[in-house]
Amino acid sequence: MGLKKEHFLVIQLNTKNHILKVETVSIGSLNASIVHPREVFKDAVKNSAASIILGYNHTSGDPHPSREDCQVTERIVKGGILLGIDVIDHVIIGKGNYFSFKEEGMI
Repeated sequence: MGLKKEHFLVIQLNTKNHILKVETVSIGSLNASIVHPREVFKDAVKNSAASIILGYNHTSGDPHPSREDCQVTERIVKGGILLGIDVIDHVIIGKGNYFSFKEEGMI
């Protein structure tokens, strides 16, 4: 992503996994982005998204999730279950690399 601040994106998908919208829900400081599940799902509910993919950049360059990243992801997945919106993946982008919660069996 090459961004100087951390950005948290939500890709909203329909039932055929076609993109409905890509939304930036949070722009953080140099090393932190604060996101709440209500912000993640607010527009997804309005657009009748069937599922979402989360995207987030680590400005440190290390794509491995922090404990806080894991906790936020868990809260968002639980929120999606309540709302009937599947969280397909959460991808963290670092310098030349990425971390996928789905690929690592964490979603």
